[in-house]
Amino acid sequence: MIIQPRVRGFICLTAHPEGALQNVKSQIDYVKSKGEIKNGPKKVLVIGASTGFGLSSRISAAFGSGAATVGVFFEKAPSEGKLATAGWYNSAAFEKEAAAAGLYAKSINGDAFSDEIKQQTIELIKKDLGQVDLVIYSLASPRRTHPKTGVAYASVLKPIGEAFTNKTVDFHTGVVSDISIQPVDKDEDIQNTIAVMGGEDWKFWIEDLKNAGVLADGVKTVAYSYIGPELTFPIYRNGTIGQAKNDLEGSVTAINDMLKDLNGISYVSVNKALVTQSSSAIPVVPLYISLLYKVMKEKGIHEGTIEQMQRLFADRLYTENGEVLLDDKGRIRIDDWEMREDVQKEVAALWETISTENLGEISDIEGYRKEFFQLFGFDVPGIDYEKDTNEVVNIPSIEG
Repeated sequence: MIIQPRVRGFICLTAHPEGALQNVKSQIDYVKSKGEIKNGPKKVLVIGASTGFGLSSRISAAFGSGAATVGVFFEKAPSEGKLATAGWYNSAAFEKEAAAAGLYAKSINGDAFSDEIKQQTIELIKKDLGQVDLVIYSLASPRRTHPKTGVAYASVLKPIGEAFTNKTVDFHTGVVSDISIQPVDKDEDIQNTIAVMGGEDWKFWIEDLKNAGVLADGVKTVAYSYIGPELTFPIYRNGTIGQAKNDLEGSVTAINDMLKDLNGISYVSVNKALVTQSSSAIPVVPLYISLLYKVMKEKGIHEGTIEQMQRLFADRLYTENGEVLLDDKGRIRIDDWEMREDVQKEVAALWETISTENLGEISDIEGYRKEFFQLFGFDVPGIDYEKDTNEVVNIPSIEG
């Protein structure tokens, strides 16, 4: 079929398998260009492995240090005349490239919050790998059904305490406008957001993996978070999502206690603001990212998900001397270039003057749009989007 982008708001309803394959190849090429990650992981579980930071983590582990990888995700498979989700095509591309490189790669598709998928993952690790020495937790979902109680929770994106008004942009039309978001009106919504996006499920995973004996001595586990600049604090860090991130970051102590007898350790990595399906949904953030990209590209320090994850692995998690650089709250800060004083000062100055009229001149809105469509395999150099493309692409370890 001829596959073109179909967009509704901040969601692209279609995805292109050949574009996804090229994106994955480009990430692999980048990791290879940086050389071997010495002392890197060898058997890795990535929970939330199909897009964004999770996919780039899997690629960094596999092609940076030759790791065998198990990826867990929840994506829609294709059928004749019906497209898969972008994450499915990404994962199919990853397995294809891993097989060509002689690397073990198997995937599990299902609800990672469920006990059933946890047990399937444990059985696969026992059967094929024995144990894993790195567990990446990179889930992003708006809903979660609690595996013990069956209660379904939905997260909300709202400020706490008072309404938030600031600039935002429709990145499709380029119109800059003010947006006001009313505060959360009941504590239950905050608790529901924590239940979906906090640290409980990460703890459940580590507990189950440990009890099953599939965590290696010296195992590391990493979850991803974000802080960002003060201008986004009301809607992000000080809002409902921020409460969930605080809970996630607070889980480190409990997980470290679990892993103590294995000489294991857990970390939260605070990552850079990037174009993802999740960030596109947050008011104010797309405009901030467009300005941030402009500044960081001009300074030659811009990074995408693969640059971030390769640097996380090579320069933080697996250093030659074994030391992991942490901030005063015990977090890895791979957002360090974004949060540099000179970068934030320039972004803040641009924010004061940004408007619909000067958006194209003083921001990188075109870069934002391009990266948004590339998430779904579109606007990728070298792909003929007028060509008939086979939409039915299987993931070998799932589809036999």
